[in-house]
Order: sequence, then C-alpha cells, then structure tokens
Amino acid sequence: MAVITDSRIASYLILERVLVDHSPLDSSVDFYLARAKDHLTDQDRGFIRHLTTTCLRRLGQIDKVIDLCTEMKLPPTLYKQRLILRLGITQLFFMEVADHAAVNMTVGILDHLNNVKLLKFKGMINAVLRRAAREKEILLKKAGNTRLNMPQEMLQKWDKNFGQQNVKEMLAEFLKEPPLDIMLKPDEDRAAWIARFESQGVTATLLPTGGIRLIKAGSVPHLAGYDEGAWWVQDISASLPAFLLGSGKGDYVLDLCAAPGGKAAGSAAKGSHVTAVDLSEKRLMRLETNMKRLNLDVFIVQSDAAKFMPSEPYPYILLDAPCSSSGTLRRHPEMAWTRDGQDIYDLIRIQKKMLQHVASIMPSGGTLIYCVCSLEYEEGFGQIKKILQSNKDLSRKKITKDEVFGLDQIITAEGDIMSLPNHLEGGMDGFFIARLTKGE
Repeated sequence: MAVITDSRIASYLILERVLVDHSPLDSSVDFYLARAKDHLTDQDRGFIRHLTTTCLRRLGQIDKVIDLCTEMKLPPTLYKQRLILRLGITQLFFMEVADHAAVNMTVGILDHLNNVKLLKFKGMINAVLRRAAREKEILLKKAGNTRLNMPQEMLQKWDKNFGQQNVKEMLAEFLKEPPLDIMLKPDEDRAAWIARFESQGVTATLLPTGGIRLIKAGSVPHLAGYDEGAWWVQDISASLPAFLLGSGKGDYVLDLCAAPGGKAAGSAAKGSHVTAVDLSEKRLMRLETNMKRLNLDVFIVQSDAAKFMPSEPYPYILLDAPCSSSGTLRRHPEMAWTRDGQDIYDLIRIQKKMLQHVASIMPSGGTLIYCVCSLEYEEGFGQIKKILQSNKDLSRKKITKDEVFGLDQIITAEGDIMSLPNHLEGGMDGFFIARLTKGE
C-alpha cells in the first residue's frame, strides 16, 4: 500500500474499512495512520479522527441529506460515491470547515483514488455538495432528527425498555466527545492527582466512585502518572463490578473474559488474589502489559471462560461476558452500523453457555457478578432471568443504593444495575450488572 499523504484520503479509506469491511474504528484509524508515517502532522491526525468519528455519529442524518440532494437515491453499488459524499456532508454540516474547502477537498478525493469509473461521478458529487452548502439551513431542519443515527429496530426496543425521554437524552450523549475516566489505586491522593492533571492543562473532576474524569485528555501515555502505574483507564460504569463483587485483601477472585484488565486491576489493587482468564492471546498480552505497568500481581490463564475448570473453587467470580457493546456507542459509534441481527443471537448463546458453566463451578456461598456493556434486554436482564429459572440453587443478591455512590437511578426494581449513557452529567457507558449467590 502506498504511503498516505492526505488527511481526506485517509478518512475515506478508514470509513470504507469500517462500513464495508466492518472493522472497528479505532483499529482502522491506527492501521492507516501507521501508513502515513511522517507525511501527516498531528493536526492532520486529529482532523482524521474527528472527521471519521463525527461521520459515524451522524451517519443517519448525513445519509438523509444525501438522499434529499440526489434526484434518485444512490443504489448500493455506488457505495464509494456515497462514502465520499458522507465525508463532504460531515464537514459542511457538523464541522468548522469552510464550505468551499469542504467541497473542493472532498471532490479532490476522486483524483487521488486512481479509479476511472469514480472520476465519471466528479460532476455529480460536486453538484450535490454545492447544493447541500446552498440549502444547508433547510436541509438541517429536514434531517435534524437524531433518531436517524440509530437503526430503527434498536430504537424501538430502547423506547420500550427505557422510555422515549431517556432514549432522546441517550442519543444526545452519543453525539458528544466522551471524557476519559480513570481509576486510581486505593492509596493514591485524589486531590493531588487532580492538581497534577490540571497542571498539564487537562480539566479533571472527582467521580463519585473515587475515580477521576478528564476532559480533552489527549494522548493517554502522555498523561501524568501513566508511566508510574498509578491509574488505569476505566469508564465509571465499568468500575462498578469490582466494587460490587465484595472481595477484599486476601480473597480469591476469578475474573473471566478479563482482558484488557480494568476489573482485574480493581480487585488486585484491593489486595485480592486474582486469576484472570481470557481466550484471546492478543488481549491477554495487553492485560499482562497493563498489569506490569500498574505493578499488580495477577495470575493469567488463556482459556475459554465456558470451559475453564479451576483446581480450587473461587468464592468470588466476575464474568464480563462478550456482548453487543451497545452501551459503549459514545466511544464506538460504528457499532450501530457494523453489527447485524445475527450477531446478537450468537452472543446470547455464548453468554448463556458461560453463565451455565460458571453456575456449575461456583462454590456454595460464592458470589458471582455478571455484567455486559450492553443496553439490550436479552443480554442483561433476560440472561439473569433464565439462569435463575434453570438453577434453583442460585439467587439474586440485590444491589442496594448505599453501594452505588449516590447513582441511585442506575438500580432497577429487581436489584440489578442498568446504567444508561444519560445517567450522569458528562455521560457514562450503558452497563448491566447483576449479583448472584449460591445457596449453602
């Protein structure tokens, strides 16, 4: 592959890799920026990330504008042309780019792609973008509904489960750049760390959990304390399972599907003996790197969580099961468009298998935390309902208000947690958490 020297070409290739090949946005950005070598400035790299992320967050509205500006809806065979138009509309409507620059630079993508068939559409793409620029105010009104940015089937389920007002607020959070949440080791001075971050020009606030929220943090490895291993990146929602598990110093914890290690770090930092299990060798390497940086002692095992057989029973088990990750759409907007209907059913089968296996290896009196970063009923409450019906020796150990740091609204009537992206000022990941125990 040739070296990439233009930010808009890189953006086009990233968008194609995400929406056509269904690759994650973060890895796609990293893939092409690595091929840019020294030809793109830091400003170019920031522009690429901003452009591609904004495009994916606003994809439904952007496509609505394109359809309003074309005489006939572009057929699926013209997906390359639509991708180019998406980049142009993103800049015209949702970024601070001058109209003439947005149009000219977007049309210029055609010259760089070295595709004769695409060049035939240069006039059409130029005309659509210029019309969009002229009629921007009218088009924004017609395409202003943020519900366009999510698949309708998903929205209908959310409306039913959470109510339309919650969904409206969630959609607003999905359009914002999320902050960076970090968890510090228990003995760290929070006030001192906030001062250190602010000395770097980063806005820092204390979270109810004792974590710290950073606004516009920039590169994580460049932040104060990273090399010291004083903290790890973890959304406030994802930090809750380690608290709710109830383990302390000297307790034995089994962390299943543990990589990249945030929950294992939360338990190990309290002095628990943690065994971290994950199937992916690559993800376990990342977990190991994280634990070394944090100077935390965690025993790592590569195994399928649905088959792992411990030599001794663990009184505390945490299962962060693979899921649709719909609760993380603030950070991964592509997931709204890159998962199909079959994906979730495959995941539901895996979750059920894992839960059944964990139920079989739990000791009497043991505690299990089951969690998924999903907003889907079937992956959260539905799974717990089924496991309790099929395992009469399991029961729900209800989570109470005094355990959630004042975040009372995240507790369900059943005593589980269902955090929504709009439940905290500045947002939080959607997360389902249930706590089960095994009768003696």
